[in-house]
Amino acid sequence: MHIKAFRVENFRRLRNVRVDLERDQTVFVGANNSGKTSATHLFQLFLGQQPRPPFQIYDFTADCWARFNAVDADPWTELPKITFDLWFDVDEDNLHRVLELLPSLDWNGEPVGVRMVYAPKNAIALIENYKEARAKAHATTAGASTSFRAWPQSMVDYLDKRLPQEYEIKYFSLNPARCDADLMLEEGYDPFFLGTHGSGASKIVDSIVRVDFLNAQRHLSDADSRGRSEDLSKRLSRFYARNLDKMDTDLDALGAIAESEDRLNDHFARVFGPTLDRLAEVGYPGVANPGLVVKASFNAYGILSSSARVHYALPSAGGAAAVEQMLPDQYNGLGFKNLIFMVVEVLDFHQAWSESQQDRPPIHLVMIEEPEAHLHAQLQQVFIRKILDIIPEVDPDFQTQLVVTTHSPHIVYESNFRPIRYFSRVVMTEGLQCSDVKNLSRFYDEEELATRDFLQQYIKLTHCDLFFADGAVLVEGNVERLLLPLVIERFVPALRSCHLTILEVGGAFAFKFEKLMTFLGLPTLVITDLDSVLARVPSAEGEAEEDDALSPGKACTVHTPGAVTSNATLKQWLPQISSIQELLDADNDLKVSGHGSAPSTPVRVSYQTRETVSWQGASEDRAGRTLEEAFALQNLDWTQGEEGKSLGLRIRGSSELSIEDLHDAIFKRVKGSHFDKTAFVLGVVASVMHEWKAPAYLTEGLEWLRDRLEPLVRGELAEQTSEDGER
Repeated sequence: MHIKAFRVENFRRLRNVRVDLERDQTVFVGANNSGKTSATHLFQLFLGQQPRPPFQIYDFTADCWARFNAVDADPWTELPKITFDLWFDVDEDNLHRVLELLPSLDWNGEPVGVRMVYAPKNAIALIENYKEARAKAHATTAGASTSFRAWPQSMVDYLDKRLPQEYEIKYFSLNPARCDADLMLEEGYDPFFLGTHGSGASKIVDSIVRVDFLNAQRHLSDADSRGRSEDLSKRLSRFYARNLDKMDTDLDALGAIAESEDRLNDHFARVFGPTLDRLAEVGYPGVANPGLVVKASFNAYGILSSSARVHYALPSAGGAAAVEQMLPDQYNGLGFKNLIFMVVEVLDFHQAWSESQQDRPPIHLVMIEEPEAHLHAQLQQVFIRKILDIIPEVDPDFQTQLVVTTHSPHIVYESNFRPIRYFSRVVMTEGLQCSDVKNLSRFYDEEELATRDFLQQYIKLTHCDLFFADGAVLVEGNVERLLLPLVIERFVPALRSCHLTILEVGGAFAFKFEKLMTFLGLPTLVITDLDSVLARVPSAEGEAEEDDALSPGKACTVHTPGAVTSNATLKQWLPQISSIQELLDADNDLKVSGHGSAPSTPVRVSYQTRETVSWQGASEDRAGRTLEEAFALQNLDWTQGEEGKSLGLRIRGSSELSIEDLHDAIFKRVKGSHFDKTAFVLGVVASVMHEWKAPAYLTEGLEWLRDRLEPLVRGELAEQTSEDGER
């Protein structure tokens, strides 16, 4: 038995989303402020261990605030509520645990659902209470010449203080036969009411699932605090007190502590041994790192609760006869302290769940937020790979599920697409900032094997941060990857405020990302080359020439009659055109997914276009075949001068050549085997003081991406401001 999925409405950014959970481990990924933490907080508010944190008015999605305040104009307005649906996959052995949730006794393996709704206790009484409080507020300041406004001025203002008194959690059982494939309730269906939190209905859900939380790492110190910033020694002492076998604590034993240090340390070594051994499974202490030792300090009155301290045994070069050297807790690095804390905490959660034999819930959900703090890349990968293995095996009727939220690509690399849930930011038509959750297991199952394996290998080998970016730029090769940040800095500086990932995919493979980008809905700019080649050059008699220089597939200038592109991206993805002439004539709508309509996936392709080229007093409209060629044509004075010699594009006698002849010479230079593309781009990067011009297709594409990302960036800044208490 395990949690299959949950659906939430009107909770922060999660206006209406469904999130599927894997049976063992699920990874939440996404950019900042995409709703990952909100998804875990949802469980804390509805299912966390007592005492649970209270709801606040700002837990409602932002568009709910206007609906609250609409009560002033229409007292019969339905007040917003937060809805949380939880669906379970249940086996026959655990069916008895969910009898109260079954819509009928004709169960045949369908998911079992429970709805929890944070709603008004009594909507009519709430509105009356608000009106009474508001009337008193108006009476207080009536006729006063002051800017002070007494509380409350609106329903949102009223509920900011009175929400816990006016709202409560209500419980309902759900009938899957009255839901669609996306677990949305059909119109007109009223679920069966089970009761409220106050009436004890919460015990039904608590008897099925226990939820524990390992909150995000903020800092690790020796301050007297709780959470992952807590002193490791104190945390291990609590773990000892709650879960491990204790030494007898009679007065004789306490009086003999001074003479029994060895015995006491042996005791700690024995009871902590299995726990510390499990740390080795996640890479600690590894090679040449200090081992972990729990060592007693003398305190006759508090030895078990306060005087046991973590020490670190330094590796000794003197052999067995050498004196062991110890360092106190605070002398170890933050990364290993964080790792040790997380392992001990997860084991503690498991132990507390396992010990509740009489009323032990069959599902234990552990939510770990940002485990990567202070851990280097390899240790992050070991943690996510081994964390389930360190949990002791349990009865097959019981199930542990892990949910990990992360910003670490290294943790993502240890997973295939199946356990990943991608939280993407969405701007609604009315400007509301919301989130959508993409289940990559569906992409995994639907995508063809070869493409799926290619994408998984690419993401793992290149360590890209695709799942954490605001937008993506797919480029041809190393030249574009190195030059693009400089183009952004000089010509589209607004993009520096966005979180972009630049993926070097090559023109031959960029189209393989089409379905993934479509699935993610990530704003994507594809920068590629025209790559013009000869099609079929007929002879005078109408037959193909045998001359290799004119053979089909041979590289040629863009302005060669009948030329076609060899670029798979342009032929198979966008704009799905082969003719170079048609590509040059294509308008911008053809370069965008959906061909200018309202596309579900914002993807645009950008390739070389005709631009005015000026040289020796003459001007012509010409297009380059590649980035290097297009750059040279737009910066002829520099590339053909002494200052631009290091770029490798200078043509001997160029001052005597026409624009057409110079273009042909540059084309041959760039496609020649001796041209060093890396030296070219490094020469451009190194010319900090030189004013060069970027090809128009680069700036136009980046400006399009800027326009797509600006609403997201504005929304992120607004949310960050509200989190600082300035809603």
